[in-house]
Amino acid sequence: MASRGVQHRCVSHLTVCQIDRKQDGTPGRSLWCRSPTIVAPEVPLPRHSAIPPPVASAHDVYAPGHLGELMQVIAPQLVDAVLEETGARERRVRLLPARVVVYFVLALVLFERSSYQAVWGKLGAGLHGIAVARPCASSLSRARRRLGAPLRRMFEILAGPVAARAQSGSFYRGLRAVALDGTTLSIPDAEAVTWRFPKHGGPVLEFGYPLLRLVALVECGTRALLGAAFGPDSTGELGYARRLLPHLDASMVLLADAYYDAYDFLEAVTGTGASFLLRSTPKRRPTVRRPLPDGSYLTTVCAGRYQAGRGYGRLEVRIIEAWMTIELADGTRRTELWRLMTSLLDAESYPAHELITLYHRRWQAETCYFSLKSTVLDGWVLRSRTVPGIEQEVYALLTVYQALVRTADDLVTAQPGLSAERVSMIVLPNAAADQIVAAHGIAPAGPVGLVGAIGRIALAGLLPKGRRRRLKARVRKRNSKYTFTTGKHPRKAQAYALHFEMIKEGGLDTTNGG
Repeated sequence: MASRGVQHRCVSHLTVCQIDRKQDGTPGRSLWCRSPTIVAPEVPLPRHSAIPPPVASAHDVYAPGHLGELMQVIAPQLVDAVLEETGARERRVRLLPARVVVYFVLALVLFERSSYQAVWGKLGAGLHGIAVARPCASSLSRARRRLGAPLRRMFEILAGPVAARAQSGSFYRGLRAVALDGTTLSIPDAEAVTWRFPKHGGPVLEFGYPLLRLVALVECGTRALLGAAFGPDSTGELGYARRLLPHLDASMVLLADAYYDAYDFLEAVTGTGASFLLRSTPKRRPTVRRPLPDGSYLTTVCAGRYQAGRGYGRLEVRIIEAWMTIELADGTRRTELWRLMTSLLDAESYPAHELITLYHRRWQAETCYFSLKSTVLDGWVLRSRTVPGIEQEVYALLTVYQALVRTADDLVTAQPGLSAERVSMIVLPNAAADQIVAAHGIAPAGPVGLVGAIGRIALAGLLPKGRRRRLKARVRKRNSKYTFTTGKHPRKAQAYALHFEMIKEGGLDTTNGG
């Protein structure tokens, strides 16, 4: 019997999938997928495809397995390939196949306020004429436990830089700017969880929710995730940051806060070939080895301990010291001293005033966490009450976020001159959730364009041009451990202006009278 090819192009992460069907609608040849990080093996399609035929009224166990228009990023062929690779694919067809459960877990992220059954109802709400199963909450919970951890592999495939060379805000003199920072997520206070994620407390009293520490490597400009590591907050940010070093290479410059200026970490970053620009702690009092014409100077950072056969390790760095003044729209001014440390030693190729401006892009990591915690999660505690469930939920959160970022990148590609920073990360999740309820975009009738329904809604709600507003991720808390910052951050987002004045004579310690 003759067959015809139906091509589906997943434009957002450059995955091209080929499905051949016979004239009677049954699968013909096997499918293949091509992406930057994975080549899917040949996986035979089940009898019922995740993308239903144009006319269908029979019971279809795969029909609820969709994510609306986001299936252009997270295609069913990609999900099947990941399930096959991780060994999570079922051996017999169930009422809740593994592929459907993957999409269900991802949909939970976009409907944080809804219960299991309510989210399942939203997945089937737009499937008119198709009978779907109506599992109870306990069945959906057991299906999540059976699924295991393919969401981790899914995130690893989607993670990565998305900015093109011509995109503003993502590159500095040919180097891709990436920011490294950490945050915490609140998780349920359950005995099945606290053994792994202990609560904070003293000798007598424990308080607050258990916390999960998350450290991510973020591409500046697009806020795309290159990688992420998480675990108990008893491990510091440096411990998780070292797991992200394989994502760095010689084409990148790493921006980080003062917490990351440890010698061992800087040596490891240098070993990847990447450059770094970070803020140094006040504890360091570097000696001026060689002054440079722009007011910066060269010095060396030494290891804190002696190593047999190597002595005290030394790393040559460049120090930039300046007075930084931030002026908000309401007239509030704050001035403080900054000491920046960088491995970009050439003052002519990398002027000091440009590096000061570049370092301020590090705040886009905070903007990323604001989107994750305050927009997508809406400040809620994670819903899973087991350690494997929490890990699965966090990877689902990161996967959905990265899919939204890739959707925003499609808009930048389709609209030359549009900055990714103008695409609202409040509009994107809401638009994606609406497309899930409407079951729109899961079976496109014609060629797939870069701008779909989600893109059109995002273009209609672009943020105004100019500097991004100063945002800091925060969750409503009655008591905060950051009392020393009270009054330093605005209660509402405001436009700001950044001014700096280089310290050229004698260095920062001399200026302070030290």
